[in-house]
Amino acid sequence: MTPAGYRRLILSRHAKSSWDDPQMADFDRPLNARGRLAAHELGDFLASRGLEPEEVICSPARRTRETWEGVQSAVLESLPKVRFVDALYHGGPEVMLELLKTASQPTVMMVGHNPAIAEFAATLPARPIYTPDFRKYPTCATLIVDFQIDDWTQAKPGTGSVLDFFTPSVRGR
Repeated sequence: MTPAGYRRLILSRHAKSSWDDPQMADFDRPLNARGRLAAHELGDFLASRGLEPEEVICSPARRTRETWEGVQSAVLESLPKVRFVDALYHGGPEVMLELLKTASQPTVMMVGHNPAIAEFAATLPARPIYTPDFRKYPTCATLIVDFQIDDWTQAKPGTGSVLDFFTPSVRGR
């Protein structure tokens, strides 16, 4: 639950995708076994901290949808409002901010792709985050950042307070 006067963003890069079929279109690539495990691990992490999203804005690509499904199956007691937004597939940080400003719930999860996720994440905190994983923003990495605002339309870069940064422990292929 997000305190009154705050908005919380859970910003996730999709989990590890499969490259088994080099002819497959990028949009259609599924998660590999490691990715499925990481998505569930992210869900467990969020649930253990009471960080369940009330609204989800997700790229429509298969790997982002499957990441969300893995998180959802691991954590949720109630189903949030979910929007699959085409602009999130190739949109940069400016597009992501504009999409965030359309959110209606206090706790929002956004699931997208690099390099946009890493670039957007770097703009949000009021103070820099000094960890090598944050700069790389590996697959399934997730930034949890709070904003002291009453409405998402007030969200601005450089005003967020970092609550946590998650990377899955699942390694290898």
